[in-house]
Amino acid sequence: MLNHLLSEYQLGNTTLKNRVVMAPLTRSRAEGNVPNSLMTTYYANRATAGLIITEGTSPSFNGLGYPRIPGNFSTEQAEGWKKVTEAVHEDGGKIFLQLMHCGRVSHPDNLPAGGRVLAPSPVEMTETQMYVDGKGMLDIPVAQEMSIDDITFAVKEYATSAKLAIDAGFDGIELHAANGYLLEQFIHPKTNLRTDQFGGSVENRLRFIRNVTEATVAAIGADRVGMRISPYGYFNEMGEFDSVDETFTTLAEMMNEIGIAYLHLVDHEAMGAPAVPQSIKTQLRETFKRTIILSGGYTAQDADSDIGAGKGDLVAFGRPFIANPDLVERFREQAELNIPDQDTFYTPGPEGYITYPTLAETV
Repeated sequence: MLNHLLSEYQLGNTTLKNRVVMAPLTRSRAEGNVPNSLMTTYYANRATAGLIITEGTSPSFNGLGYPRIPGNFSTEQAEGWKKVTEAVHEDGGKIFLQLMHCGRVSHPDNLPAGGRVLAPSPVEMTETQMYVDGKGMLDIPVAQEMSIDDITFAVKEYATSAKLAIDAGFDGIELHAANGYLLEQFIHPKTNLRTDQFGGSVENRLRFIRNVTEATVAAIGADRVGMRISPYGYFNEMGEFDSVDETFTTLAEMMNEIGIAYLHLVDHEAMGAPAVPQSIKTQLRETFKRTIILSGGYTAQDADSDIGAGKGDLVAFGRPFIANPDLVERFREQAELNIPDQDTFYTPGPEGYITYPTLAETV
């Protein structure tokens, strides 16, 4: 019995029919960076989740780090997303748009004309390459350091994109401050070497994320804003640092004060990364007084147990949702799960995207 996981939950002003969250999953199907009918089918098929958080979606033409990821900074993109939200809502689902500015994790060939690879500081990526359609894996050039004007403009881009998202029918947005993308690049002293008001002390390194969050909240309301964070995360050449606990506890206090709806904690231990200490998870749980979303290699039973123990309120599932559009039903029936095909995670077209059978189709 999954009495906790499958129970209803009130997330701000949004009522969720269960506590199963579809984690944000980059799938690279947005040809021309515009949401399409294939994506509409994909998300609608997963509307039985209590909450869908979309794949990382750039709020800026400078933020499109990967090939074929969607944006939400143009009318055409917002119109594409509107079809997605309508389909999800028709099937009884709720959906938040994840705003992900890739920052230094990018390549100029994946950006539109005039786009720039930007970051808090020009710190070289030495272990990571970027895929470019037609060219394969390429070295990532050193990003340009953002000027104060660049920072001011980026804050406005987040707020504008959030407003576009609500106009397109989303129930809210998630600020992606995890996994080594732009918001975390400002947080982390390895990637933020600035000596102005946006670098140095914990308070200064958190200034950009505070400004982005406050601008976004002003645009759409605090109950429609969540945030994903990855303390101790190693993805995209990040990693542990001396003031990590202080930094993320201060961030949680700040987000609690601003009043956002949730914090979404990333733990990639199941994918081979070092474990996130339970101590910081507990600290964040005690500091942030609203919803906590847990994620990281959960089974349905473990998720139900951790919700019951009060460690979090919702649990996000990633790869299981790739291969199981009816994941909630499979949890309810304690049915076997389809295995995802990693070879089709990021390839164009329907194969490995909308071709996994439901339980009813399997039977």
